[in-house]
Amino acid sequence: MTNTILVVVDMQKDFVDGSLGTKEAQAIVPKVVRKIMEYPGQVVFTMDTHPNNYLLTQEGQNLPVKHCIKGTPGWELVGGVKELQRDRHYKMYEKPTFGSMKLAEDLQKRNAEAPISEIEVIGLCTDICVVSNALLIKAALPEVPVSVDSSCCAGVTPAKHEAALETMRSCQVEVK
Repeated sequence: MTNTILVVVDMQKDFVDGSLGTKEAQAIVPKVVRKIMEYPGQVVFTMDTHPNNYLLTQEGQNLPVKHCIKGTPGWELVGGVKELQRDRHYKMYEKPTFGSMKLAEDLQKRNAEAPISEIEVIGLCTDICVVSNALLIKAALPEVPVSVDSSCCAGVTPAKHEAALETMRSCQVEVK
């Protein structure tokens, strides 16, 4: 039996139809729900998580749009995804920045206990949090195949989505 892991990145309301939402993000939601439902391995989630004083942080000064403030409706996972995570008790990683060091460290520990055959990454936004997590995972586990399902990702813009996919290809992350 293979030990595979699906990492679902930041499928939160603010990135889908909230303060930073896009029509491209809205379009991938049914595909993401289907992928999670049908995934034969383990599934884990990340959530972009900011404090009320987000605009005073370095990120907030560079991206001055309040989003994913913990406890707000925009911080919640989008419908369909939220229910799957809750009902199936999938592990959640709240992260204050683009990539989750805790996720990468936990994946290293899992791999030491039982070798991981593949890690697949999907979610939002391709050019910020998806690429950050994919590259962190690849750096933490250089011998584990890491892939991204491009049909289950959306970027800030379509052009940035494509640029991020190309960056990941360059770093030996397979783009499906």
